Amino acid sequence: MPRALKVFRYSDGFHAWTVAASSRAKALASWGMTRDLFRDGLAEEIGEGPDHAAALAAPGELIKRGLSVDVGKVERTKAPKRKAGPGAKDRARVAALEAELARLDAAQGEETAALDARREALDREAEDLTKRQDRDREAVKAKLKAARARLS
Repeated sequence: MPRALKVFRYSDGFHAWTVAASSRAKALASWGMTRDLFRDGLAEEIGEGPDHAAALAAPGELIKRGLSVDVGKVERTKAPKRKAGPGAKDRARVAALEAELARLDAAQGEETAALDARREALDREAEDLTKRQDRDREAVKAKLKAARARLS
């Protein structure tokens, strides 16, 4: 014996989608949904209303009522098209971009390492320069001190 039909309603904010089905799972399938809209509180079972009788008169078919778009317009329709998952072209694009990012990371790593090496060389050169300048200054100061001592 077939299960008794129940009437379920879901709204996307623009339209109310009503369907007569034997279970919540079949209602979700009619709407083209994989997410449990009932658990989320977005769908409900209804026992009356303007679309209840229309849904029972056409089990399995969607009754679409305009709420924000085509307000009040009622029609039988199929589930709205849902975009299919990513295709091979999308996966190839992601793989190509990941490879490009890896190449970019490697190149930037090399550039940073080269810059760090130059920076270390400049730091050593600056340290050597400071030491040489200090030595030269101290030598001149010693000569100046000796020269001043001869003046007194």
